[in-house]
Amino acid sequence: MSGFRSVCAGASAEAATARARRCVGLFVGLISAVALSACLIAGPAQAAATGTITNYTDPSMAVPTGIVTGPDGALWFTNAATGSIGRITTAGAVTNFPGAGIDDPQGIAGGVAGASTAGPDGSLWFVNFYNNSIGEISTSGAVTNYTDPSISGPWGIAMGPDGAMWFTNENGNSIGRITTSGTVTNYTGTGIDEPNQIVAGPDGALWFTNSGNNSIGRSTTSGTVTNFTAAGITSPQGLAVGPDGALWFTNFFTNSIGRMTTSGAVTDYTSPSLNEPLRIAAGPDGAMWFTNYEGNSIGRITTAGAITNFTGSSVSAPEGITAGPDGGVWFTNTGNNSIGRIQASQAAETPQELCELTVGDVEGSNRYQGLPRLTKTLVNQILTGACTQLGTITPKLNARQFAQVVTTYKAAVTVLTVGGWLTSSQASSLTTLANGLTMS
Repeated sequence: MSGFRSVCAGASAEAATARARRCVGLFVGLISAVALSACLIAGPAQAAATGTITNYTDPSMAVPTGIVTGPDGALWFTNAATGSIGRITTAGAVTNFPGAGIDDPQGIAGGVAGASTAGPDGSLWFVNFYNNSIGEISTSGAVTNYTDPSISGPWGIAMGPDGAMWFTNENGNSIGRITTSGTVTNYTGTGIDEPNQIVAGPDGALWFTNSGNNSIGRSTTSGTVTNFTAAGITSPQGLAVGPDGALWFTNFFTNSIGRMTTSGAVTDYTSPSLNEPLRIAAGPDGAMWFTNYEGNSIGRITTAGAITNFTGSSVSAPEGITAGPDGGVWFTNTGNNSIGRIQASQAAETPQELCELTVGDVEGSNRYQGLPRLTKTLVNQILTGACTQLGTITPKLNARQFAQVVTTYKAAVTVLTVGGWLTSSQASSLTTLANGLTMS
């Protein structure tokens, strides 16, 4: 146990700070001959620095536009110029899928189970702007095309809370719904004007941007439309749900990022670095990421409104953007026919690289592992729970084991506090809990 203990207790303050800033996981569970108990920090694998950009090219890429994480763990994108759907692995391997009926594909939806853009049937769904149709492609590349007289210039698409796919008809000024069997329903409403992007909101409704009349629209799954206008909504394009439960959108021509609550309260954020922000997505780091189309850059905005801009020689007229399955943010470069990836944070890049958390008794119950992302709140909850669990098994330890467990636990609290994961108040409470542990 001495090797484990040194990870937490034997580190200098400087080393602890550096490790704590990078560490996003905990491993609780030192196994002794009589019990499973402990809490310590395990250093994660090294990851790329925040903002590091990697670019991928392939001859098949031709004005890549929309992009989304697929249910197979790869990124899928639309090639608007050649009428095809592309697939790129996180390692950069590209496959191109042409298909009858694919014509100027734009928005694409499909993703991991539970995501707001997930295809309900495990397929990727996309819109064909030029031939007024909706396409479906399986992860093996089989393409199906659906048409209906009401489909007119479809642009954005997303999965709705009702298990159907919902899309915008930019030319038809309406919102469409299509079931997985291809049945189409069209909804019109006052205020729908050149609708662009669409997302499933946190309130069970569909939300969309109206680029033609500077407004944000909301449609229930039964088709009842409400329109929201405000001074901070101007030429809205991209739209995404943030980690704070609000709707975040881009104001393309006025160079700002907007935030709107589901009740319609709008906040507008500006920065000199914003230059025709186009698409926006929630990142894996709790911030929103967006493309600056004219500025040839990728932007990041926190839920508090702090904006950071990232540039790179390979970023050229970026359009689509999505959180990847690997801790990065992926985007399309329409200006140079490539796919880009930017590191979202200094956390480990895959869930498998994150530290495992285990809290349990000798039978190994109460097991939690493979956490995709930790937050400060979760860290505090984990340590509180770990200390409570330790209180139930410390009577099984001898004096030496008990001392090692308590020392390691308190050292973990210190490391996390120095690194900013815990407040001083939380650390004090946790230390009090540890000091209250007894052997009997």
